[in-house]
Amino acid sequence: MSQKQGLERDITDMAMGGLSAMFATVFTNPIEVVKTRLQLQGEMKGKGHHSVFYKSVPHGLYVIAKTEGFVALQNGLPAMLGFQFFLNTFRLGVYRITERRGYTADSVGKTSIVKGAIAAGVGGALGSIAGTPFFLVKTRLQAQAARAIAVGYQHSHAGTFNALTDIYMREGIKGLFRGVQPQIPRGMVGSSSQMVSFAYAKERLLDKGFFTESPVTLSFFGAVLGGVVMTVCLNPFDVVATRLSNQAVDSQNRGKLYNGMADCFVKMIRTEGAASLYKGLTANYLRLGPHTVLLLVCWDQLKMLEDYLRR
Repeated sequence: MSQKQGLERDITDMAMGGLSAMFATVFTNPIEVVKTRLQLQGEMKGKGHHSVFYKSVPHGLYVIAKTEGFVALQNGLPAMLGFQFFLNTFRLGVYRITERRGYTADSVGKTSIVKGAIAAGVGGALGSIAGTPFFLVKTRLQAQAARAIAVGYQHSHAGTFNALTDIYMREGIKGLFRGVQPQIPRGMVGSSSQMVSFAYAKERLLDKGFFTESPVTLSFFGAVLGGVVMTVCLNPFDVVATRLSNQAVDSQNRGKLYNGMADCFVKMIRTEGAASLYKGLTANYLRLGPHTVLLLVCWDQLKMLEDYLRR
């Protein structure tokens, strides 16, 4: 393979990851809206000392649709598409590039948990950094709600472009990367747990003789396991990233509630209890589960299509 062909294929690998994620996001964004509000509900207040507008994912979907209209369930969609594109362009792209070169395999050709985790973690970290401005904006847009059901600090952005421009004008480049601290471990932990469990599950199913003639079904069951493992591992970092992204800032552009990732962890545990780190867990899985399935099944199909076209 020539250097040019190798580079072209690497770029294709990265683009496939980003496009697969955008496809999945269109279907799962409504649950992301509910998850964001569940994570902000009761912020810095003890249990029983705050209003509960959203009791569960189904209830949250109903309340938002009834109060703000069905369109509100797609709040922040352009920003979420941007975040998922940048995150998975690097996350899936780096993993695919290293996997194709054999860097994630052990001595017998099976997926190495350690090597796979490192490749996925590096890609997840890079993607999370690149996507931070869009995560910041999607969080603020999804948190914006009718006064009767509002939780967390309420920003007043008119849309994704307006928010990016407004934040840059007020806070500069640094402001666009507010909340990047938890995004890095979020991306590393989430990506490593998802990609390794996905690859591991598919290999074990094939070893047992399951779904050898049905690649889509194989990808589906591998993705289901990947979604479970990923959700449990990343939820604490996801909650913290949401809180840091949505908090109000003072005249010096410093957060009014939290000074950073560690401060947010400590304050949440002290005020709301350790269980607060798993706020929105069910919503996170109900979003990540279908998202993971759609993302990874689509990604696998694109990889097979690419291999077929290159024959």
